[in-house]
Amino acid sequence: MLQPAPWIRATLGALMLALMAGPAAATEEAADAMIKRLANEVMEAARAPGEASDARSLNALVDRQIMPSVNFSRMTASVVGRHWRQATPEQQARLQEEFKLMLVRTYAGALTQLKDRTITVKPLRAGADDAEATVRTLVKGQGEPVAIDYRLEKTAAGWKIVDLNVMGVWLVEAYRGQFSAEINARGLDGLIATLSERNRLVAAR
Repeated sequence: MLQPAPWIRATLGALMLALMAGPAAATEEAADAMIKRLANEVMEAARAPGEASDARSLNALVDRQIMPSVNFSRMTASVVGRHWRQATPEQQARLQEEFKLMLVRTYAGALTQLKDRTITVKPLRAGADDAEATVRTLVKGQGEPVAIDYRLEKTAAGWKIVDLNVMGVWLVEAYRGQFSAEINARGLDGLIATLSERNRLVAAR
């Protein structure tokens, strides 16, 4: 059964500082300004009474706010890697659906970790015309600070998150290894079935 790597589980609460967001900001908003704004928004959401009261409300909160901030099609394709081009349109749709559901529920389970955390956004090293940018942050809370980088791309709807790096490991790369092993063993349909079963078991808890 596919499981998030230990470093992913340990830092998911911090990752939500960027993955949770409201409607996409204007294209003119700088990438680092967007991450800082999203961090403030999610901290407020995490502290709001009732938002973290049960798994269903957390899932709903993540589901309605994550997609506007993430290029999920690109992220799923990157995680599946070279096998993405071999997938039928139906398989691509199922992979994206199941991968999204897995991340939504995993991130929702980590949302309660946000209440006592703060985030510092480091100065952005990117030009005004750059189509991609990496925003570096430091998340502080209990224990040692956690360095997290966000890779973003500029779109007509504003900046979108396409990958995250926690302490030197990129999220897409970490999942790509797990997915590739599953595809090599059972094929694309086998990966879809594994993700679907994992999501079913998590929902039944």
